[in-house]
Amino acid sequence: MNADAKALAASFDLEKLTPEFYDDPYPTYRALRENEPVKRLPNGTVFLTRYDDLVTTYKNTKSFSSDKKREFAPKYGDTPLYEHHTTSLVFNDPPAHTRVRRLIMGALSPRAIAGMEPDIVKLVDDLLDAIAAKGACELIEDFAASIPIEVIGNLLDVPHEERGPLRDWSLAILGALEPVVSPEVAARGNKAVTDFLSYLQTLVACRRDKPGNPERDVLTRLIQGEENGERLTEKELLHNCIFLLNAGHETTTNLIGNGLVALDRNRDQKQRLIGNPDMIKTAVEEMLRYESSNQLGNRMTTEKIELGGVMLDAGTSVTLCIGAANRDPAQFPDPESFDIARTPNRHLAFATGAHQCAGMALARLEGAIAISRFLARFPNYAVSGQPVRGGRVRFRGFLSVPCRIG
Repeated sequence: MNADAKALAASFDLEKLTPEFYDDPYPTYRALRENEPVKRLPNGTVFLTRYDDLVTTYKNTKSFSSDKKREFAPKYGDTPLYEHHTTSLVFNDPPAHTRVRRLIMGALSPRAIAGMEPDIVKLVDDLLDAIAAKGACELIEDFAASIPIEVIGNLLDVPHEERGPLRDWSLAILGALEPVVSPEVAARGNKAVTDFLSYLQTLVACRRDKPGNPERDVLTRLIQGEENGERLTEKELLHNCIFLLNAGHETTTNLIGNGLVALDRNRDQKQRLIGNPDMIKTAVEEMLRYESSNQLGNRMTTEKIELGGVMLDAGTSVTLCIGAANRDPAQFPDPESFDIARTPNRHLAFATGAHQCAGMALARLEGAIAISRFLARFPNYAVSGQPVRGGRVRFRGFLSVPCRIG
């Protein structure tokens, strides 16, 4: 087994992944963590799998840059995808990152998020009513994917009748972040950015004419800016609205879908949560750790630096494997086990440091409400067929999960 693990680590190439890897990447992550934790890939980039190495990288924003202009220029060329991904919050360094994040965090204050809870509960209950009337469900389409689209739609106050394209736009744009992007995927991503920008320009113009309540309407809050006069440019505003949808949609869909499937596959933990519904908060944290919605992050070194015993040259592209770090036994006892009571649980599903997810409190709230209420309504639910994975390495989730509800 040890020889097999060494061979698995030695042959790993992020640009040549197997169907077996997409189905279950964790044996590969374990082999890398144990044998080549700072793995040099054939394309010259470095792949990290240890928890401590990821934390070091996240927290050292001076030596490890989030700015993606240099990395994305050859990948996308002069395209809408390049403009979007180099303008959005997550792919920028301070001071630009600090300024944009402060404005977004002001719109996602604890008070604002607490005010969303009744609407999220009603949304979830309405979806559960529809599932009950149907007598069965497709877990992703009927439930998991429907929640964040509506929540982000409410945040931006997108009219209900105009929300139809949002999910497909999000999937197309995020699909182009995969390590290898085909011309077809790139074309879909570029069209989605163009179509989304066109829609947002109209929405923003309407909101400028008729502002909403900045306490509840994030778009109005972002348009108006801070009291000190700090505002986003028009380009920053549009692209960060796209970012808010993408960041809030895909990851939360995956949290809910991955969490309910994990409970189904770990029936003892499912029964434990049914008997102790107040454990939902620690259960959600374990779902985030065990099957991280976002599996990969990226940085680029700005100077020559040693990491994990390996010297990296300036200009080295570094991939941070969140999925591997969240199963590092040096940080998590018995990491391959799914334990809804796990504490402490300092997982990296939302990253850490300056780039820790701005919407993590909202994602946790959505996950807790969705999963706890689904479980209370349908305690005997069970996956009734073969779930279909999303076929992506960066974002780990399901495209479809057939489900019996009783």
